[in-house]
Amino acid sequence: MKLTIQEIATVVRAKNNLSELTDTEIRNIEFDSRLIKSGDIFLPLKGARDGHEFIDTAFENGAIITFSEKEINQPHFLVEDNLVAFQTLAQYYLKKTKVPVIAVTGSNGKTTTKDMIAAVLSEKYITYKTQGNHNNEIGLPYTILHMPERTEKLVLEMGMDHPGDIDFLSKLAQPELALITLIGEAHLEFMGSREAIAKGKMGITAGLHGELIAPADPIINTYIPENQKITRFGPNEDIFITKLVEHKEYLSFNTNFLDETITIPVPGKYNATNAMLAAYVGRHYGLSEKQIKEALGKVELTRNRTEWKKAANGADILSDVYNANPTAMKLILETFQAIPKNENGRKIVVLADMLELGETAAQLHADILKTLDFTTIDKVYLYGPLMENLAKATTDKPVSHFTDLSALTESLSASLTPQDQILFKGSNGMRLATVVEALTNKK
Repeated sequence: MKLTIQEIATVVRAKNNLSELTDTEIRNIEFDSRLIKSGDIFLPLKGARDGHEFIDTAFENGAIITFSEKEINQPHFLVEDNLVAFQTLAQYYLKKTKVPVIAVTGSNGKTTTKDMIAAVLSEKYITYKTQGNHNNEIGLPYTILHMPERTEKLVLEMGMDHPGDIDFLSKLAQPELALITLIGEAHLEFMGSREAIAKGKMGITAGLHGELIAPADPIINTYIPENQKITRFGPNEDIFITKLVEHKEYLSFNTNFLDETITIPVPGKYNATNAMLAAYVGRHYGLSEKQIKEALGKVELTRNRTEWKKAANGADILSDVYNANPTAMKLILETFQAIPKNENGRKIVVLADMLELGETAAQLHADILKTLDFTTIDKVYLYGPLMENLAKATTDKPVSHFTDLSALTESLSASLTPQDQILFKGSNGMRLATVVEALTNKK
């Protein structure tokens, strides 16, 4: 960020007189007072505690000015709403820098696709992307204001919890290219129906000034704006995958728009779709096939997405514990079940609750039975109150249900052998990552 105090005051329409302050250039803004460094702006936000309580700490750490919704003794921009001022400033900064935005949303795969797009574009352009899960009304402007100077492409992930979320983020960011990876069942608790989810995801067109790339799912057809340029992906659509070959730790595929075979260092056929989308974005921005292939061949994904790990005893762990919805769970199960067993080893599945599914949660958990192949899977461990619905549907199968994370960890530790392969999948809030960590830690 490269803005001056008086420039910021004008943009956010500060209600107080700042004329006596030196028109210093500001390079960073933080809403966590612990991250403040000399010369930064502090942004107090209201969460579990009111950020105004930490203004003095921010100044002790080096802040030279803060936003504030009330008069204070420290140098401040007096505004009606700190968050709105923050968002307004981010939008202004995007317009000032004229950095093209590529927006990514979807019920599944948006973070991986964002990572892959950024990796591809980085072969030719100075590219910045959403860090971690900063994909909401706070994280998106934070990403914009933290992009390095000279950034040439900005890849923004857009998350959705409630109707209208994506509309707002799209209008703020004004993307020139937008992607929807999948219309699934995530956030049914808040959205009510898959149709409402489709409408919410299509909100990405609200600020779009260019092409939309979207799945060939007819559920979105009603919500495509008139005259919207759209590229659909899926079998026999505008872009599609050919010759997909899956391996334990990587996969390769071809597409109808590239001559080169693409190999990516992650498993899961759904990741081939994510990589195909990244490749298409690369072609859109003039990258060569060689550049695209090299970028995807060395791509690194955000932590806790699909990742092979080694247990302390040598067992193979496929960890996918950042988030979960029925579509994502079925896809990772299909991938895991297709991998050949290790000699003298078992295939074990650990599934935890999928959160935020609303009234249909019980049935959606029970329906996972349709994907479980017990001719391939030797043992299933289920964790959480919602997974009890799946446990009740599998009374004649090698399935154990747990309500205590420590008990689950102990049971797995006691039974896992070095030849086993084990899959972990569940919502982040179920904390399966701690079980994976316990199994991989050498004592």
